[in-house]
Amino acid sequence: MFDRRCTSSRIPLPEAVRDLLRVLAAAGYEAYAVGGCVRDTLLGRAPHDWDITTAARPEDIARVLTAAGATVIPPVGETFAVSPVRWQGEIYEVATFRGEVYGADSHRPAAVYYADSLGEDLARRDFTVNAMAADADGRIYDPYDGRRDLKRRRLATVGSPAERFREDALRLFRACRFAAQLDMRPTRELCAAMPDAFDRVRGLSLMRVKQETERLLLAGAAARGLDLLVRSGLAACSCRGRRDGADYAVPILPELTHLPDTPQNPAFHAYDAWMHTLVTVQHTPATLAGRWAALFHDAAKGLPDIRAVRHGKFTDYGHDVRGAQLAREVLTRWGYPPATVQRVVFLVAMHMRYHYFVRHEAADARKWLRKLARSGQFRTTEELGEAMRELGELCVADVIGCGRPHSHTDGHTAFAAYIEALLASMPVHTRDLHYPATLPRQAGAQTGAVLRSLLQRVQDGTLANTPAALATAAARYLARHAGKEES
Repeated sequence: MFDRRCTSSRIPLPEAVRDLLRVLAAAGYEAYAVGGCVRDTLLGRAPHDWDITTAARPEDIARVLTAAGATVIPPVGETFAVSPVRWQGEIYEVATFRGEVYGADSHRPAAVYYADSLGEDLARRDFTVNAMAADADGRIYDPYDGRRDLKRRRLATVGSPAERFREDALRLFRACRFAAQLDMRPTRELCAAMPDAFDRVRGLSLMRVKQETERLLLAGAAARGLDLLVRSGLAACSCRGRRDGADYAVPILPELTHLPDTPQNPAFHAYDAWMHTLVTVQHTPATLAGRWAALFHDAAKGLPDIRAVRHGKFTDYGHDVRGAQLAREVLTRWGYPPATVQRVVFLVAMHMRYHYFVRHEAADARKWLRKLARSGQFRTTEELGEAMRELGELCVADVIGCGRPHSHTDGHTAFAAYIEALLASMPVHTRDLHYPATLPRQAGAQTGAVLRSLLQRVQDGTLANTPAALATAAARYLARHAGKEES
């Protein structure tokens, strides 16, 4: 029997999970909670789900759990040895101990087989912190010292990192994602082994790479994962897209690879361009558009057609516009919907403009906002307001990322409040006007022209957006144009 390396530690299990394990054990089958649920419980986090591994084969799982009142759900797709089970109102994945053999595919195993022990099942897993199990009493089985690595915030593979990465190249991206989600430092051995598997990355689907990268971006320590992604060279690789039945290469993020060690003007920046980017990402609220924008807001710095030296100082004039172009190219090739692409492009393109208005009190912010309202980029005032809030958050993070004592954010906070107040009187579309319900009947065929006139006047600040004011202005408009309509 497998030397389980049972520790003296225990974790609390939900009652339903404990009961499920005990039902299987009573029928003569070893059963354990395994993987991320054990890891997250040890970290004091609520697990997203509870996965179960057992010696029982799928037919035994169905027989034993059905007799105990569970509903075994027919699996969908490639789910060898995995049985979805509805138990006490929740869905659990109950998997038979299994092993894997890898071949030419960059991610999926060439063969999956039933294993005879928990040890074999844990040995196939990627990282030590994911290779822990707990029995019905909460006793932890930890053959690869995952608990120790959790305490040390150390990300290590189960066994040889070179073998783990060559088996499944997606583990390269999972390493970056777990470094970000768990705020863990990858071992030197892990980092050194990554490039040896880069040739396998081209076989990974864009969908898989995108999923892992998005989870990384939204993680609490996104900067740590991004740093591993770029400095390891993984960002310079290409994965696989598919169009019209044919595969094609999709560059991952080579646009970022020049940023490490790219110097900036020390009068304003304490860090190089990459470290500044990481700090900015880390201080940007965890929304997908916001984090992508933070990642690309200075991506053009240091490029040959952007970087210059004037009066002995580095400058990057136009990096906002060029950075927006880079963001558009990357997100488009990654298959993001146009609305997401447009929002990120807007944030990157406008971040220097926002800084300008913060620093120049005499600048006409209302005029800028009115121009944005009429630009056609936004369908409603609410949408424009959301974009401006995200832009303000990005710019605050950008200031923090400068790392200088004088890089305070009070001015940005005050300007954000001013923009919010202006938005209250800056409708984007005629449907944002608070006109009375009787106006369309009053205006008849001229309703469209009337509303467009009212919208422009409200945006100009010469007309209040209230039912009474709009009704009066509409009546005057109709009176002025009555003769023209008759002629």
